[in-house]
Amino acid sequence: MNDKVAIITSGGDAAGMNPAVKSAAEHALRLGMKPYVVEWGLRGLIEGWIHEATQARLSGILHRGGTVLGSSRSKRFFELKHREIAHANLQKKGINKLIVIGGDGSFSALNQFYSDFGVPFAGIPATIDNDIPGTDYCLGVDTALNMIRQSVDSIRDTASSFSRAFVIETMGRHCGYLAMTSALATGAEICLVPEIPYDLDAIAERMRREKELGRTYLLGVVAEGTGMGESLTRWMGDALGMDARLTVLGHVQRGGSPTVYDRIMAFKFAVAAVEELANGGTNQVITFKDGTFGNSSISKIADTTHRVDQHLIQLCEGLSR
Repeated sequence: MNDKVAIITSGGDAAGMNPAVKSAAEHALRLGMKPYVVEWGLRGLIEGWIHEATQARLSGILHRGGTVLGSSRSKRFFELKHREIAHANLQKKGINKLIVIGGDGSFSALNQFYSDFGVPFAGIPATIDNDIPGTDYCLGVDTALNMIRQSVDSIRDTASSFSRAFVIETMGRHCGYLAMTSALATGAEICLVPEIPYDLDAIAERMRREKELGRTYLLGVVAEGTGMGESLTRWMGDALGMDARLTVLGHVQRGGSPTVYDRIMAFKFAVAAVEELANGGTNQVITFKDGTFGNSSISKIADTTHRVDQHLIQLCEGLSR
């Protein structure tokens, strides 16, 4: 087999990208392919920052957070003349297949690249929001949840010590998965997310009853997409008469050494991506659905609206009213 495959990390960084890069390159070697890595995402394709995936480049990256290859959101890649340059750079090295580790924006960019030049690609979903249609899991989610859990547990210590209310804002502009899962895992009393209508009057009445029964502090988790972080904090002070503070976790959620689960899932996603290309796949995204790995076309993903698992929503509804 004379195939040469280049591996790219693109879009927002997520723990699990590095083990996926390492696993994809090593499995490609096992199948007789020659692996390459691209630095700085789509920009790297245009600039020609493409290197052989040597052991020196792959060693010692599995435990590291983020992406050692670097990432970027390149507006130039949306212009045909720059995609032509990227294609020429691949041709110089004889690279005829691509693996992209990222989100739906990265997949769409590579899908356009396939339409232009016929370079097959396999996508590995990696985004902490866990909001790519067709897959139950994206790399980085478990690590992000553990970072949030650790932060909320620490905040709880201060909340209980001073009898305060704390609002913790998680990432999730359009998807409340992180906030919902974290609220359940940390025992938060309030959860506000885009997917669930909330009723502050009902929440206030519920909190007053709990305070009468001995509650001395409370925690609220909100997704950034609700825009309610500061408002909920003020409301806690006004409606509940509590000293309330807001903590915006921000980009700490993206960092950290990948958990065991993310490392193993990275290995499985990477193996599936390499084998998809080896078996003649073209523009497919690897998916994990109901415990089974499969694939889906980027067009199907683009045409599907992502929905958080309904059971998770039902579990959190009681925290929104």
